[in-house]
Amino acid sequence: MEEMKKAVVTVLGIDCKGIIARVSNVLYGNDTNILDISQTVRSDYFHMIMIVDITHVAFEKLEAELTALGREMGLQIRIQRSEIFEAMHQI
Repeated sequence: MEEMKKAVVTVLGIDCKGIIARVSNVLYGNDTNILDISQTVRSDYFHMIMIVDITHVAFEKLEAELTALGREMGLQIRIQRSEIFEAMHQI
């Protein structure tokens, strides 16, 4: 069985309609499953953190598409491999 690869997606910006739908659509289009999601809106600022399964997608392709969506929507969208976070806790 193939080992699951995870990543952390963060989204930050001024709240507007469709943020979750559009980010989720990019993930869906790249065969990426959302494992966990948290989002808040405070003082018109939208913030979302997602843990996603990137086992079946080229990380660089997904990163490029999320970055392009962020530019289009005026948001900061970042994706980081979970190995970075896991390595920090092993030191």
